[in-house]
Amino acid sequence: MLTLLTFSQNHLEFFSNKDVDTVLKRIDGSHNIWLRCIHFRDRTGTAKIINHFQINPSRIDMIFNRSLTGIDEDIEDCLFDGYEILTHQVKNQEFQVARGSTVLGKNFIITFEITEVKVLTILINNIQKRTIDVQNRGVDYILYLILKDILNNYHSVFEFISRQLDDLEDEVLANSGDETTYHKIAAMRQSTRSGRRNFQNIKSLLTRMNYEDFPWITQPVKVLFNEELVYQIDHLWQEYQALRAWMSELMEIQRDNIASKTSERIDRLTILSTIFLPITFITGFYGMNFKYMPELEQPWSYPAVISVIILIVVISIAFAKQQRWL
Repeated sequence: MLTLLTFSQNHLEFFSNKDVDTVLKRIDGSHNIWLRCIHFRDRTGTAKIINHFQINPSRIDMIFNRSLTGIDEDIEDCLFDGYEILTHQVKNQEFQVARGSTVLGKNFIITFEITEVKVLTILINNIQKRTIDVQNRGVDYILYLILKDILNNYHSVFEFISRQLDDLEDEVLANSGDETTYHKIAAMRQSTRSGRRNFQNIKSLLTRMNYEDFPWITQPVKVLFNEELVYQIDHLWQEYQALRAWMSELMEIQRDNIASKTSERIDRLTILSTIFLPITFITGFYGMNFKYMPELEQPWSYPAVISVIILIVVISIAFAKQQRWL
């Protein structure tokens, strides 16, 4: 699906369609443009969009390269950012990541969303309802709003992760030796790394914007970036580090729980071996084929040996319980 927002001082219009040519015909170069390409994996259609906005064709491969994240160093034709955003969705014990690309030009911004980014849908709905004024701004202000909403989204994502960790902590502190709990924490910790990369990419953008000639973002929007986003990134980074430390602590405790359970099992096996060791000796001793064994002639010898074996078992178990080995 393609969603087109065109705006200027006296103009605000929305248009949605699945056909690339139909959408491109609606574009007026005299207006500012935000084009959303949602679940759009048509390489030919992407090439048409790139060609229409006179962007370097090499960007097509970058858009379809899922492993490419961060700001591209080459900013001659546009500002290109490959992003991955941590979401609330959990699949196979891992948090899902929304991936895509953002292309910022002189009077246009294009977002290629492999997975629909909910915060962008909410943002464009708010613009449509005119609760957010963009008509007196440029497309760089749209980029600011996008990054601001993405960072705001992380507060709720981290809160959701905290609730998940609360539940896992209850399992861990209950001294459960189940390895499934450990794998849940490990999978969660691994999947949250996308949040770190997201913060680093935005922080890298802010750094380059302040220390390099950056034609794509105007000075008023730079001020907004520095006044609001810098503090927000630092605050979220501290939250992220705290969550990672929490996960590490839970993993360490759970490793100890598993080791403790394993040790208990080994202790029980050792006790069983200790109990059966003298019994094995007795049965082995009387299993020898000697002709002259006086006990064999006694009618009470068999029950006596059985009684001794039972006595050894009872005494061994009683001693193990007294020492709290069982």
